[in-house]
Amino acid sequence: MNSVGLKSKVPHPGSSARRRDIAVAGACGVFVAFMVGIAYAAVPLYSWFCKTTGFGGIPQIVHAAPGQVSGRRIMVRFDANVGAGLPWRFEPERNVIEVSLGEVVTVYYTVTNLAARETAGQAAYNVTPTTIGGYFDKINCFCFTEQRLAPGEKREMAVVFYVDPEMAKDSDQDDLNTITLSYTFFPLRPPRAGVADGATPAAAGSKI
Repeated sequence: MNSVGLKSKVPHPGSSARRRDIAVAGACGVFVAFMVGIAYAAVPLYSWFCKTTGFGGIPQIVHAAPGQVSGRRIMVRFDANVGAGLPWRFEPERNVIEVSLGEVVTVYYTVTNLAARETAGQAAYNVTPTTIGGYFDKINCFCFTEQRLAPGEKREMAVVFYVDPEMAKDSDQDDLNTITLSYTFFPLRPPRAGVADGATPAAAGSKI
């Protein structure tokens, strides 16, 4: 058989390299997208982790009182702070109390708007030492809702909590005698002047 003129189809050396480059580029794109997604999710995931485990001194949220009260007693201090730009006076009704482990306690904070305009804030919180976050349980707290105060308004806000009796079984906490619960109010951006709640800027600026 005459094989003159017949050419075998041999892949071009550059074609496999191009396919490899495309595959690498695609993998890099997927990795970058994954890392961006992780970055956006990091804050809410970290917040959820702290609230669930008490990591970083974040108290846990519970919905019921414990079934027992321990004979061990501990001091709980209350700290109140206001972030820059928020014209509020914020303070606890008592600076320190002594409680039994498992005892449900209600403490009040008061906040006063010192400005001649409506202002708004929301509180962040933690306990120290940070290792105690998993044992400090809050049943009710004002930190999850926006607080909006009229000019000169004074408001009383309650915190209901207990220190878990299980702490008495933790040998690492044997020398602990004081816990500090700290709140800091940060300012929230007010709505733009002339724009009613729920209205669009175009609707607010329209004339009848």
